[in-house]
Amino acid sequence: MADSLAEMSIFSRVVAAGSLSAAARELNLSPAIVSRRLAALEARLDVRLINRTTRSLHLTDEGATYYD
Repeated sequence: MADSLAEMSIFSRVVAAGSLSAAARELNLSPAIVSRRLAALEARLDVRLINRTTRSLHLTDEGATYYD
């Protein structure tokens, strides 16, 4: 349960910060850990929440619903 809450917290921080690296800095975590936790949340929910490229990230429709 604690992992689930941590994953949700990281997801909301990534959305608010606008990038994985900015969220990682705010959370004092490495970008790799933030990415892994986000991937774990998506795997647990069996849905893609954020479309990520090397230059940007965008919420999917499901991600926007989950964030709300």
